[in-house]
Amino acid sequence: MRKTEFAFWTFLMMAGIAGVTTVMNVTNGNSATSPNAELYKQLDLFGDVFERVRSDYVEKPDDTLLIENAINGMLSALDPHSSYLSPKSFKDMQVQTRGEFGGLGIEVTMENGVIKVVSPIDDTPAFKAGILANDLITHLDNEQINGLTLEQAVEKMRGPVNTPISLTVIRKGREEPFDIKVTRDIIRINPVKGRAEDDIAYIKVSTFNEQTHAMLVKSMDDLKKEIGSKLRGYIIDLRNNPGGLLDQAISVSDDFLDQGAIVLTKGRNNEETQRSQARPGDSSDGKPVVVLINGGSASASEIVAGALQDHKRATIIGTRSFGKGSVQTIIPLGSTNGAIRLTTARYYTPSNRSIQAKGIDPDIVVEQELPDDLKAKVANEKPRGEASLRGHLRNPDGTVKEPAAGEKPEGTTEGSEAPKEEPKEESGSLAYVPKEPEKDTQLQYALRFLRGTATEANVAKKPASAPETPASEPAKPVPN
Repeated sequence: MRKTEFAFWTFLMMAGIAGVTTVMNVTNGNSATSPNAELYKQLDLFGDVFERVRSDYVEKPDDTLLIENAINGMLSALDPHSSYLSPKSFKDMQVQTRGEFGGLGIEVTMENGVIKVVSPIDDTPAFKAGILANDLITHLDNEQINGLTLEQAVEKMRGPVNTPISLTVIRKGREEPFDIKVTRDIIRINPVKGRAEDDIAYIKVSTFNEQTHAMLVKSMDDLKKEIGSKLRGYIIDLRNNPGGLLDQAISVSDDFLDQGAIVLTKGRNNEETQRSQARPGDSSDGKPVVVLINGGSASASEIVAGALQDHKRATIIGTRSFGKGSVQTIIPLGSTNGAIRLTTARYYTPSNRSIQAKGIDPDIVVEQELPDDLKAKVANEKPRGEASLRGHLRNPDGTVKEPAAGEKPEGTTEGSEAPKEEPKEESGSLAYVPKEPEKDTQLQYALRFLRGTATEANVAKKPASAPETPASEPAKPVPN
């Protein structure tokens, strides 16, 4: 950590504990000549405002909350993905990235003020206790759920392994509510689900947590055995996958590559540039691969799609991805102070292209067919992607306008260089995926493509100037 950064964080921590601390003392009386004098002056300004709020606000404020909000305000002003994580948020994030926690093993959503079970997860405490899909949970340990948010209810259902909880359930076909006692156990979130589509292995990757690579390899092995010698190829579905861990994206890409670069990450300084290389070995045995993407495919998903596209190892099918081409580092601030999520690098595909605020363009554009009620709902909406987020990082790639013959570049004078044109920033696309595979236009095209029966007539293409029409996915069920 640089000295000025250390002084800044020291100031913030001291201000939270003991009020305003004058940082002029750090310079040993030479603040007037210090190159950081202006910075320290601004920190004094922050201290003055903090003290004034504490002493004069109409109600006594929470000092900890003031500091947290000040830190978060500073970070969120940098870009949409930098932020402060409170101790609880930091803990929740660790649970998500580990992909395991103490809980019951049910996917739930909120409906009319009660918890609705979407489905129990096989071989979990809830499954073994007899919880069924569409059960309504009204009480937890005899306390009403009504009034709680979904997150609060899920937090109550999670807990230490081997501890019991009583669920009051309303079930269709039974007249009275009844209680089911469930003992919590380790629940592992499976980010990979595969199935055989006759002669093709279809694998859905929903997120990149610590389990993703191992579960992908297992799913591929299982499908190889199930389909046998008639296996034609693989469909890796990354639609609506928001990303996750960088190392998992690298490992997943490596599963299909024998050699070459996978991703380049570039920080502020040249020495911070890193290149990840593929190792020998292709888990798919060289079989054809299709990767499905859409406007909900972001970050780690785009790393995988970009790597396989650049190496021509996979055909990318679907619509333009979200366009998040930056890397965030989680920096813990001590055992009780949470952490910061800080954008520390941009990533580039093997051909050295940045997809920041641009996204991955598929090799074959296939528009998802929308049901009639959704068509009307999204008809006038614009694409939602990285490029539409306020304060997003600019794409670093620039292009120079070529002048006509005998003409000087516009905006230049004799001896000056041609100005760089700002790259067009437009990312994101439709993010709707039907639940029924037979209604999934993109999936059905991918199956035909691998079987060699796809034609141009199957592809609904739009001119580059026409915006995609986005659609919001329904709220996803929360596992607990």
